[in-house]
Amino acid sequence: MRWKDWDRNLKIRLFGEGTFNILFWMFFPFMAIYFSESFGKEKAGLLLITSQVVGVLANLVGGWCADRFGRKRMMVFAAVGEFVSFLFFAWANSPWYNSPTLTFVCFATLGVFGSLYWPASHAMIADLVEPKHRNTVFAVFYTAINIAVVIGPVLGGIFFFQNRFALLSAAALVSLVVTVVIASYVRETVPRKNDLSGFPEGKKLPWYRFLLHQLKDYRVIIADRNFMLFILAGILAAQTFMQLDLAIAVYVTEMVPVQTLFSAGEWSIRTGGSEFFGWLLAENGLLVVLFTVWATRYVERFREGRVFITSSLLYAISMLVIGLSTNAWVAIIGMAVLTAAELSIVGLQEGFVAKLAPESMRGQYFAASSLRFSIGKAIAPFAIPMTAWIGHGWTFVVLAGLALFSAAVYVILFWKLDRQPTTASSGVSGV
Repeated sequence: MRWKDWDRNLKIRLFGEGTFNILFWMFFPFMAIYFSESFGKEKAGLLLITSQVVGVLANLVGGWCADRFGRKRMMVFAAVGEFVSFLFFAWANSPWYNSPTLTFVCFATLGVFGSLYWPASHAMIADLVEPKHRNTVFAVFYTAINIAVVIGPVLGGIFFFQNRFALLSAAALVSLVVTVVIASYVRETVPRKNDLSGFPEGKKLPWYRFLLHQLKDYRVIIADRNFMLFILAGILAAQTFMQLDLAIAVYVTEMVPVQTLFSAGEWSIRTGGSEFFGWLLAENGLLVVLFTVWATRYVERFREGRVFITSSLLYAISMLVIGLSTNAWVAIIGMAVLTAAELSIVGLQEGFVAKLAPESMRGQYFAASSLRFSIGKAIAPFAIPMTAWIGHGWTFVVLAGLALFSAAVYVILFWKLDRQPTTASSGVSGV
């Protein structure tokens, strides 16, 4: 699908959301560090877990609201909420007032409004783009996010700790501009006014009954044991790559000292601590941007089971490499291994879900498959208080163990699939 064929809604959102994401990634990866320093690691972990659980619930509400009230209306509502949250966020980190408590409230509120925004955003793409072009368009938006991951943390490593008020004020300003542009130039795309008919007994449902109806659909996880194994393995693996802005952030900031990365005569590159953590995030984002398509094409020549198992093993290795050394170059290598684990399966996961799901239940399976990330994201912050209880080194050993457990679950899953007569016809390839 060529750029000139894109709908104006998509073009506006790509540039607006791309700019906003750069600012978002200038502060988001460093919040675990900030909260750990402000509240202590145990309390910070509890607070982050709470905010993630609230975000999961808000995501369910956001999906319902996008269908009930329209895509544009929810996007504008969420954008206004983000703008107001950023104003108070900046005020809580201003020269005149400083409040870690208000900072957390604003951070959690931003997560809620983001969870309300993104279901409408994805639904709008599905509304506007033909099925044969949707993967390409989603890939472009995914690439834009990862470009932000490259640029944002590098700048954030400087501005977040040195001039947080200016950074958050700029984020508020950009959020306001994005809100005005969406409200003024983006049109509504919801196919029809959704009266929520088509649900049980064809009746309109209040929001809480709708959520209960949606939650009941997750029974497919229990009914399909193979799918349940896939979810379990995904949750376990998520405990490693979701540590990028949690345990890894705290470890690199506290344990990796300023050191010389490269020296040539009188010119040298020295970095460490929070600034170096920004470089690690940029490394991850850059590798994702450059090699996602190539990696997907490369791993397609192997059996799916081997790819998933290898990915979990690489996650385990990355945790040990990053967490058991304070050398910057070792950390860079560890991040490369972690990114390789991510890239090896990023293009296979959705296709595997489609193969595993019965044709009549694909929608439910895709919805349920997101639990790998939502549950994983809610559990991942436990790693921060763990560093206070058992130390950084043992925390990363535990995370590596969870990744190995994930690999073992994948072995069981594909062993079972290899022995099912329907596996060949479904296109699922085992170990």
